Amino acid sequence: MIVAAARAALIVAVRVLVGARADWAGCRPSPRRRIYFANHASHFDTLAVVAALPRPFRATTHPVAARDYWGASRLKRFFAVDCLNAVLIDRDRKGEGDPLAPVEALLQSGRSVLIFPEGTRGSGEAVAPFKSGLHRLARRFPGAELVPVHLDNLARVMPKGSILIVPMTCTAHFGAPLALEPGETREAFLERARLAVEALAPARARGGA
Repeated sequence: MIVAAARAALIVAVRVLVGARADWAGCRPSPRRRIYFANHASHFDTLAVVAALPRPFRATTHPVAARDYWGASRLKRFFAVDCLNAVLIDRDRKGEGDPLAPVEALLQSGRSVLIFPEGTRGSGEAVAPFKSGLHRLARRFPGAELVPVHLDNLARVMPKGSILIVPMTCTAHFGAPLALEPGETREAFLERARLAVEALAPARARGGA
């Protein structure tokens, strides 16, 4: 009951602070196994995507989070793992075993995951090159839908290096699913996936009018 109440409070707080609206531009909500991949500009990114998902799919979608940050204290771990169903990985590879093994186990069981392929927070003005993990998951799970997500305004809600939160409306734009094409190289796929996220940005974020 405590976890459910905390989860509900988090969702309400995020919607009050950043709106966390959903724009299903290229697909519709679905119970299908999916790999959502999004740009990363704020500590609010995970919360914004989870809040934008319809309630039935929040319990079956697991954000992938860095253990060195979200596992650093009991409170952070409670919010990440207990409230948001996150799976923690060792992005610095200091732990034993394969850092992506817990993510693959979830996908193998039919669950969906949310990853941030840039690997670290960006400026919010451009989508940085993607790390190789997305390609590996696409190759290992060809039946999973790869759904690009672009989050706008979140870098302005809590700029990198700041502890101040600026209330501002954010929208999670969900694009058309991608698939790894036969013979496509890792580099070509990762760039195509990055461009799919970037293309979902509002015109102002891409430097347009």
